[in-house]
Amino acid sequence: MQISRLQGARADLQAGLFKPSIWWGLAWLDIKQRYRRSLLGPFWITTSTGVLVAAMGPLYGRLLGQNTSSYLPYLAVSLILWSYISSPINEAGSAFVNAESYIRQIPLPLSIYVFRLLAKNALILAHNTAIILVVYLFIPPDGYGNLWLLPFGLLILTGNLLWLTFLLAVAGSRFRDIPQLVSNVVQLAFFVTPVLWKADMLDARARSFIDFNPLFHLLEIVREPLLGTPLNPTSWTVAIALLVTGSLATFAAFARLRSRIPYWL
Repeated sequence: MQISRLQGARADLQAGLFKPSIWWGLAWLDIKQRYRRSLLGPFWITTSTGVLVAAMGPLYGRLLGQNTSSYLPYLAVSLILWSYISSPINEAGSAFVNAESYIRQIPLPLSIYVFRLLAKNALILAHNTAIILVVYLFIPPDGYGNLWLLPFGLLILTGNLLWLTFLLAVAGSRFRDIPQLVSNVVQLAFFVTPVLWKADMLDARARSFIDFNPLFHLLEIVREPLLGTPLNPTSWTVAIALLVTGSLATFAAFARLRSRIPYWL
């Protein structure tokens, strides 16, 4: 019985993964519906983020005693990556609940609705990269020596988001308080994670606590190649360890609970 559950979960993941036209199409439809009949459409996301960076950069740079030329690229990259991390986490608890009509009427793999969520946020990330390019046009990064690690960092980050959103989607289909709980946790995490501020602003004792924040390490493996700063091997080790352990635990949970999800909706 246990083997059949594992086989069913693996088949669901494989079937969902090899139907990209469905989850990319649904993701693009989600974005179009959100900005239907607006002048800029999805680029409202980029515009609002760009205005936020332009307004907060000089102000927070001065408040934190940072040089604007180094702080502005840091803030732009950090806010865009934080949005890519926090948005799917916040929405994950409702991934299956919002797709209830599809799940009950169309025999599609459940994994499609998680891939749909990540694809939507990947599209938003692609739009927001325009902000980074504009900032770098005026303030180039310190170097491009580690830029080749960027695809690997993004891949590891996305893999971690995949298992985490999957786990939250399963939990959210059973417990409807999950989205509210996660939203509060993510809001708190924003202030204790180096997004608006830098980790090197802290003393050695306070910095040791930051190393226990997994979101910091997930940010770093993408942020460091983009900013041209020295790589932190600890962040890569933690991110890869999270990817392996989280994926195995989530797969086991999905295999055990997959058949119950339609009945919980």
